[in-house]
Amino acid sequence: MGYSRAVRVGRHVFVAGTCAVMPNDADPPSDAYGQARRCLEIIVAALAEAEASPEHVVRTRVYIVNPADWEAVGRAHGEVFGAHRPASAMLVIAGMLDPAWKVEIEADAILPE
Repeated sequence: MGYSRAVRVGRHVFVAGTCAVMPNDADPPSDAYGQARRCLEIIVAALAEAEASPEHVVRTRVYIVNPADWEAVGRAHGEVFGAHRPASAMLVIAGMLDPAWKVEIEADAILPE
């Protein structure tokens, strides 16, 4: 398809929509919390490659399929971003490319001058 997990332009880092893709094509966790943790693990690694970290994130977008999953996904988000608390939106959507996926997360970061 031709895309990058993350792109850095100057001080700005944009991390693409990230689902719970597992190593060696393993199945993703069956629960929304586990999937959100995996999404965020991938995002944190992508940020690190761009010389950024979670405290540089200024905005996230979270897409979920089941509205009942919002608390579990929010808990995982809070564990990574803690007191930093970037601006965020959580949207309920009709579905993901892989029906096993329950959550997708994007992140935008700005590095200090």
